[in-house]
Amino acid sequence: MNRKKLQKLTESLCKSAKHFNKFEVECLIKLFNNLDVEPSDRHAIVGLDRNSFRNILHVTFGMTDDMIMDRVFRAFDKDNDSCISVTEWVEGLSIFLRGTLEEKMKYCFEVYDLNGDGYISREEMFHMLKNSLLKQPSEEDPDEGIKDLVEITLKKMDYDHDGKVSFVDFEKAVREENLLLEAFGPCLPDMKCRMSFESQAFQDAPEL
Repeated sequence: MNRKKLQKLTESLCKSAKHFNKFEVECLIKLFNNLDVEPSDRHAIVGLDRNSFRNILHVTFGMTDDMIMDRVFRAFDKDNDSCISVTEWVEGLSIFLRGTLEEKMKYCFEVYDLNGDGYISREEMFHMLKNSLLKQPSEEDPDEGIKDLVEITLKKMDYDHDGKVSFVDFEKAVREENLLLEAFGPCLPDMKCRMSFESQAFQDAPEL
């Protein structure tokens, strides 16, 4: 990418990825270009495919839950083309690393709403909690324990008692208890991973 193109892209992304300054946006663009990004077969556009992105989530941010990593990929991939472009990368990281509580609530809800119908259902909670909780070999039926946990969570978050959690329910619950933001599995980086990524990414990134 030549200097002029880089500057143009940086200026455009500074407006949409508002939690980063110009230098940081430029560093993230350079980092993206230094990652193993190849044109996707179907679209011939340069971007991160699902596996490359999941690898970053796993190695850099310590994520291990396949279902959550897949959902985070979808939350970044705004145009659903199965490829994360440089714009989606920078805008996604803006919320992932430094989002406001409002932005993080929308992002987490989107990750947890597996079928995209605007609700987190009992079934969705069950699948996510089953995936993210460590298996206890001593329990005769671990599924029963997870079902109990789903009921406890619903009691805490389902304000309108319709048997599922809408975004309004989710927002209200998280505002009352911030820890509920990642109630169904870790989909945001912890402080240590975030600081480590930022200190590496925002050192003067190598020139292209």
